[in-house]
Amino acid sequence: MTEENNKEEKTAQSKEDQEKKPVQRPAARPRPRVKKEAPPPEPSPKEPLLAELVQQVTEKLGEQAIEESYVNQNGEHLLTLVVNRDHWAKLASLLKQEANWQYTYLQNCAGVDQQTYFEVVYHLYSLEHHDQICVHVKVDRDQPEIPSVVNIWPAANWHEREIYDLLGIQFTGHPNLQRILMPDEWEGYPLRKDYQPLDEGV
Repeated sequence: MTEENNKEEKTAQSKEDQEKKPVQRPAARPRPRVKKEAPPPEPSPKEPLLAELVQQVTEKLGEQAIEESYVNQNGEHLLTLVVNRDHWAKLASLLKQEANWQYTYLQNCAGVDQQTYFEVVYHLYSLEHHDQICVHVKVDRDQPEIPSVVNIWPAANWHEREIYDLLGIQFTGHPNLQRILMPDEWEGYPLRKDYQPLDEGV
């Protein structure tokens, strides 16, 4: 009887111990964080200047001259225009000669392969007004031609030659449009995204 009593006591004790143990519940899943919508960016202080420029260009060259205009706030509120190629020569002259703008200094000029089209990008600076502007000129990939602006900004000379050399964009009216980096006998244009080198190992 003593052994049976001991067994019963142990069984009762184990049941009590189990009842005392806290019930283990599955860990709660973290609630998904609700993303707060970022407040809209404040208007750039240069928006009025851009609006004035676009209005003046539209009045003189027509609505088709500028395809897009905006202030690049990531680029220190840089005035930016996307320009129709057919109006570029007249617009370039206007940007340099118009008293309100006087973008007399060509800082840089570069070509970009956007896969479906090319772009020539000009960074201009006004020494008179201490202001900058960036102009993107879209160029047809099947007919890559754009007016040269060497007669407006002589510093464009070598820039345009380099773009021609590496992307094959023709600058009509350029006084000496020849390769400047690659050998004259080089085939193709190395900065085009569809360029296939003759020697894949190089």
